[in-house]
Amino acid sequence: MSFTPYYFYNNTTIRKERNNVIEKHIVLEDIDSVVFYGVGNSHLQMIKALFPKLRIVARDNVLRVIGDNEQMALFEKTIETMRLHVLKFNSITEEDILDIANGRTTKGDAVKDVVAYSISGRPIKARSENQQKLVDAFDNSDMIFAVGPAGTGKTYLSIALAVKAMKEKQAKKIILSRPAVEAGEKLGFLPGDMKDKIDPYLQPLYDSLEDMIPAAKLQDMMDKHIIQIAPLAFMRGRTLSDAVVILDEAQNTTSAQLRMFLTRMGWNTKMIITGDMTQIDLPNNTRSGLREAIGILKGVEGISFVEFNKKDIVRHKLVTRIVNAYEVHDKATGHREGAATHTGNG
Repeated sequence: MSFTPYYFYNNTTIRKERNNVIEKHIVLEDIDSVVFYGVGNSHLQMIKALFPKLRIVARDNVLRVIGDNEQMALFEKTIETMRLHVLKFNSITEEDILDIANGRTTKGDAVKDVVAYSISGRPIKARSENQQKLVDAFDNSDMIFAVGPAGTGKTYLSIALAVKAMKEKQAKKIILSRPAVEAGEKLGFLPGDMKDKIDPYLQPLYDSLEDMIPAAKLQDMMDKHIIQIAPLAFMRGRTLSDAVVILDEAQNTTSAQLRMFLTRMGWNTKMIITGDMTQIDLPNNTRSGLREAIGILKGVEGISFVEFNKKDIVRHKLVTRIVNAYEVHDKATGHREGAATHTGNG
């Protein structure tokens, strides 16, 4: 057989053969090929059974396909729909493949108002009125302050919104940050180099990402700096463009730190600032930058504020009881909000 030279179209390498038979190399971009092919290549075998007239060979994230134009066009449409399904849901089942091949809506696509999906395929969506306000604010504002007690899903939902924006090509990067406040421990006494000392402060951010992006893909995105996780101090001097930027635990920023962070905002960027005024770990007589910023920026066009409360808590039911118990204790002892650990943070 003689072939014409290769050319490229929509991430597909094509070369023509005689008698209307062509060969294409289809690249499975942005997804984990292991999920796509299935355990023991079960999904791949199913695809081959659905397209018996095509010769299909898989290697890494590339499908080499040989066949006639008509079958090839149907195959490409099916594979692209499957790829988008895996990109959206982080999973695909044999039932999904059959639905896609037959032009039917999958069960996952039938679920409405989903922000993102966990790596197990669990839908992540707003579970309270204020969580829905955060989702709506993300659509309508470039900067959002989300403030409330522990367990209300502020950070987790914010990261889900960032993952969704990146998958939909609305942002090129996700940048996550936290202030590395020494809450009862001195960094110098922790083992390891600076990264080892700081990583424990950033672990909650890793945990959320690992729940939404397959491990191999997440590591690749971090290696390529598509997803960046760094302490707040590392933001100085940067301009953050084409990104979703999340600052977590902002109640532990000083006025100067938060002002520095907010002014890093570049073009086509959304910022979400989360915090809990009852968990301020700043030194005595240091005012929380988050509390100050909310007072200063209220009413500024383009900035939204979402206030969570104990009704929004979506963790174990005991978390709500714990929050209630501390509220009763604070009222009884005269402690102000945000001053349960240190004084001078009001």
